[in-house]
Amino acid sequence: MNSEPRSGRVLLVDDEPTVCQLMNEALFREGYDCQSCLSGEEALGLLKREPFDVVIADLYMPGISGMSLMQEGMKVRPESAFLMATGESDARVGIEAMKKGAMDYLVKPFPMSSLVASVRRAQESRKRKEEMASGVRHYKILAAKRRAKLQKAFQKINRAYEETIETLGGVLDARDNEAAGHAQRVSRYALEIAKRMGLPQEQWRDFVRGAFLHDIGKIGIPDEILLKPGKLTSEEMAVMRTHVIIGYNLLRNLDYLTMATAIVLSHHERYDSTGYPRGLKGNDIPLEARIFSLADTLDAITTDRPYRKAQPFTNARAEIISESGRQFDPAVVKAFLSIPEATWQRIREEIDARMAKGRWTFLPWERI
Repeated sequence: MNSEPRSGRVLLVDDEPTVCQLMNEALFREGYDCQSCLSGEEALGLLKREPFDVVIADLYMPGISGMSLMQEGMKVRPESAFLMATGESDARVGIEAMKKGAMDYLVKPFPMSSLVASVRRAQESRKRKEEMASGVRHYKILAAKRRAKLQKAFQKINRAYEETIETLGGVLDARDNEAAGHAQRVSRYALEIAKRMGLPQEQWRDFVRGAFLHDIGKIGIPDEILLKPGKLTSEEMAVMRTHVIIGYNLLRNLDYLTMATAIVLSHHERYDSTGYPRGLKGNDIPLEARIFSLADTLDAITTDRPYRKAQPFTNARAEIISESGRQFDPAVVKAFLSIPEATWQRIREEIDARMAKGRWTFLPWERI
């Protein structure tokens, strides 16, 4: 018989030398390389030094019992299969051993054919576990690679979205120089209020997109109306008001701008129902639009216009308070008033500084 191990390595642990010898002989004939230990302590030391495919341990031994050896051995050699041998005929003992990790149990005295069959089953089970673990590792590697690719693709798509939004904003700035910087400021103002009102962070980016694009419909307004320096006639005002519908129609088929369309369409609605285009009242107006409406007014009051000079934030604050419940949602006004005036001044100064450096397409979500 070839003395080279053909079937695997088996560690036999029993405090009776005769039992170890009988098992060794039976397994050797089947091509297994066996080593014997007469105590749990000796076996645990050997396991720490060498790997074994299968470990067969007597359940009851002086010192470290077979159960304790299995539990400690599994920490050292989790890849090994453990079998318990016991003189107890009570099946509950074997079941308890299997609950704690044993592949099988043998009741003494057992025929050597049963021993060999149990070792083979343990090896097959161990092989399946290894193949499964290898498959899981392979799957995890593939999944990680796919996640990385998807994340990269998502980043590219997201950046493409943002570049599209920047381009749209740039088109409006090119037509209406008076609006330059307005979209950036109101986006930041609106986001500050939205945060204070508890808008979930995962919605901040979409909210800012809507705020940034709120007046995109003005690209469809004739220059003689859009750029008119004086007061608009009633007919001209009716045309100007169509910018919310134009903007809505431009964006409504873009899934990633769903929240944006709510702001674009409804940012001129008033809390008391006297706004346009639908005359919505109170909470029928989307919250995003109610928040934005206040931010839009804040910037309008504090920015130079052809027909008047910019007013300080203190004046804007007073006017907004006076319009609570009429133009503005009282809850939005309350959130606005809880934010220090210095915050609004800081935002304006930051954006003015960026604009002075030529960063006309600055988007507030650079900070999100």
